Amino acid sequence: MNNNLYNSAVRACFGSPDHAGDAAGDIVAFFEDQGMRIRLSANVSESTITELRFLAWGCPHVIAAAEMFCRQYQGRPVAELELFETDQIMQDLAVPVEKTGRILVLEDTVRSLRAAIQDRLLST
Repeated sequence: MNNNLYNSAVRACFGSPDHAGDAAGDIVAFFEDQGMRIRLSANVSESTITELRFLAWGCPHVIAAAEMFCRQYQGRPVAELELFETDQIMQDLAVPVEKTGRILVLEDTVRSLRAAIQDRLLST
């Protein structure tokens, strides 16, 4: 990775992806577009996201964005997933405008995860 292309937030998230892997639960969302693949998995207890994990195939910005999302939303109420937008992550990671579409894949995956969690909560 050429450090000149990535700010310190990208290097920190990409260099230490603490949430990489699969959650032990079976709530999963997967989205693929523009050659990018992101898989999010979660455990939920009493409407709280107790664990978030990701698998991502893409550039360092995409991997860092997935890690940043997990860091920000693990431990929060499921309802707060509705507030997720990529704008702040793109700013924090200094994502070049030409990579906007790649980061929007994360947003689509989060929407899918939110729907999967809501389906699970309604069925229990």
